[in-house]
Amino acid sequence: MTVFVRRMTGRQQALSPWLREALFGYLCLIPWIVGFLVFTAGPMVASLGFSFFRTDFLNTAEFIGLKYYADILFTDKLATKALVNTAYYTFVMVPASTALALGIAVLLNQGIKLQALWRTIYYLPSVVSGVAVSLLWWWLYQPEMGLINSLLSQIGIQGPRWLYSEQWAMPSLIIMALWGSGGAMLIFLAGLRGIPTALYEAAKMDGAGPFRSFWNITIPMLTPTILFNVVMNIIGSFQVFTQVFVLTNGLGGPNNATMTMVLYIYRKAFNQMYFGYGSALAWALFAVVLVFSVIALRSSNYWVFYSGE
Repeated sequence: MTVFVRRMTGRQQALSPWLREALFGYLCLIPWIVGFLVFTAGPMVASLGFSFFRTDFLNTAEFIGLKYYADILFTDKLATKALVNTAYYTFVMVPASTALALGIAVLLNQGIKLQALWRTIYYLPSVVSGVAVSLLWWWLYQPEMGLINSLLSQIGIQGPRWLYSEQWAMPSLIIMALWGSGGAMLIFLAGLRGIPTALYEAAKMDGAGPFRSFWNITIPMLTPTILFNVVMNIIGSFQVFTQVFVLTNGLGGPNNATMTMVLYIYRKAFNQMYFGYGSALAWALFAVVLVFSVIALRSSNYWVFYSGE
């Protein structure tokens, strides 16, 4: 035992401090790497393989090649409907949520009283459970006894049927999503704190007003933060599921007006037991999200500015 300890001590002394630190870091990463391989990378590779088979995990799997992908592109009208609904939700919610979060952050950055309290109040909705938030908004959206329509009736306005109307179902989900813009608001607030005050002082000396300073200083200096929030919102909005599932009882109604891609994947894979088709839908959604994320990142060369440039 003494000889073994001496050998290990000698080996440690032979290693440079940098190498010992690197080995210790990789040793600490092993649990995360194992978890990533088992719970993330492994299922992803398996789902890619399942997308080429017709299987429900109960009977013998049948290899069908790219048939499911061809069906998604050319014959499955409900998949097209789900993609259109998800794109509509994304392209309306992402700009509106980004603008709202930025506006709130700018207001909170003006040195108002009780700033920490207001920051907490605006951030709270983004950390509340998705199911709890959905149930709250389900009550607010009730056509006859909901709070929103009750308040509208007090001023002589006949409120819509919200989730029970094909025209208002998706806007209802978007309004609910805007309520949870607190996470992006905190990121914008951190970005605003990083803008040098000397820029505003110089602009004020040159006669620039608040609007001109906001447009020529705040917005350009915040473009990296805007890019981050936009990309994260695109990825998250294409994966919207909990709100739709809870508010429509997993049906995506009325008349598939709120059928989103992830809800459709859930229906195919876990309700109808078409795991191969569900896997193909998941990879199709991954491709769509990847394309729009790459477009957003590539476009950043033309509108994102960094302080060192």
